[in-house]
Amino acid sequence: MPPTIRRAVIPAAGLGSRLLPLTRATPKEMLPVGDKPVIEHTVRELVASGITDITIVVSGGKALIQDHFRPNPELVEQLRAAGKTAYAAAVEEVSELAAQGHITYLDQHGPYGNGTPVLNAARNFGDEPMLVLWPDDVFVAEVPRAQQLIRAFEATNCPVLALMPMAPEDSGRYGVPVVREDLGEGLLRITGLVEKPKPADAPSAYAAIGGYVITPGIIDELGEQTRRWYEHRQGEIYLTDAINAYAAGRAVYGQVISGRWYDTGNPADYLVAQMAFALAHPEYGPLLRRLVENGDAARP
Repeated sequence: MPPTIRRAVIPAAGLGSRLLPLTRATPKEMLPVGDKPVIEHTVRELVASGITDITIVVSGGKALIQDHFRPNPELVEQLRAAGKTAYAAAVEEVSELAAQGHITYLDQHGPYGNGTPVLNAARNFGDEPMLVLWPDDVFVAEVPRAQQLIRAFEATNCPVLALMPMAPEDSGRYGVPVVREDLGEGLLRITGLVEKPKPADAPSAYAAIGGYVITPGIIDELGEQTRRWYEHRQGEIYLTDAINAYAAGRAVYGQVISGRWYDTGNPADYLVAQMAFALAHPEYGPLLRRLVENGDAARP
């Protein structure tokens, strides 16, 4: 059978202001997590989930993203001539990954807000559903998060949001879903999201995190938001607002994701992600453990 979802959008037009001055010249999507830039983790997740059409929505100053995935035969030839065949293979493999995902780039235009790049990309997608993943989230899971979302869509034929269990005191950091029904295996029928509620007001013990299956009905809601924005020129275009408007009269689901989520969008969480991936590395992990335990990372 053909895949139910073959297209995905990665919005990568943000300023990365929470990571300044680190992101003054380097796009936040190109900051390393482990031995790969963070956006490459997202692309790998999508390709591993069967996605064959990835649109990365960019803005000015993001040329490094395109350079990273672009074939570089001169560099490959130079590395091979120097006998550095493993490095040459690694450079080629990234280009092959981009070809598998058929990556294309789109310049963002329109009102500010995280719904705008989704609407920009959707104009080329017709009536197909699509995945939306933020480029500053990294998931480590036996089954990729994107694949878990696709399975939930196949079971419901409705929009799906990625969810994770949440400590009550963290509710002020997230959109918290209003759960109408628990269908088992982590699949929840939801009726909307409450943005950053106080712990006493949180409607559930789950947080909406970076990952969505978006259907044409939600794109229509984004289009309506944008139309109203051009009439009044106020506020921003948020994907959450479109989802809430859609959910007021139609079914929306959340899928509790099995795996570990790393947010790299702020300094503290970025450092946690860096440390976690380094500790899991077969070469770097032992060095860091010695540093933590003994204050000395010298090789034996």
